[in-house]
Amino acid sequence: MDAALVARWNEIVGPRDDVWHLGDFAAKMPETALERLLASLAGRKHLIVGNNDPPATQRLSGWASVQHYAELNVEGKHLVLCHYPFRTWNGIYKGAWNLHGHSHGQLKKMTRQVDVGVDVWDYRPVALPQLMMRRGGRKLAA
Repeated sequence: MDAALVARWNEIVGPRDDVWHLGDFAAKMPETALERLLASLAGRKHLIVGNNDPPATQRLSGWASVQHYAELNVEGKHLVLCHYPFRTWNGIYKGAWNLHGHSHGQLKKMTRQVDVGVDVWDYRPVALPQLMMRRGGRKLAA
């Protein structure tokens, strides 16, 4: 399973890409195995800590940053990143997007809120333009 996830990641992510991993990186692995796994993934990797990211995961040397929450402006979009989905978030009424994991596609959809968990996106990272589209090709409200 790990090899398949790494292959799918590296098919999409290039060495200069920034990837924001929104938590639950890997479970119950020795720290040396976690280091090897993280090193095998392309790109500059940032961790938004999830409920299944113990201190060993958080202190891996391969993370460019580790935090519980982040706000970014990317390609003209204000993004609010957290492992957990929000009912409301900073900038919700000004076009900001909430990107999250944790819920495995089980929550009712909200405008400008996207579950970015790999189990929702064919077990691979997804680029921002894809996140702006709902399944079935219907564009989300900007």
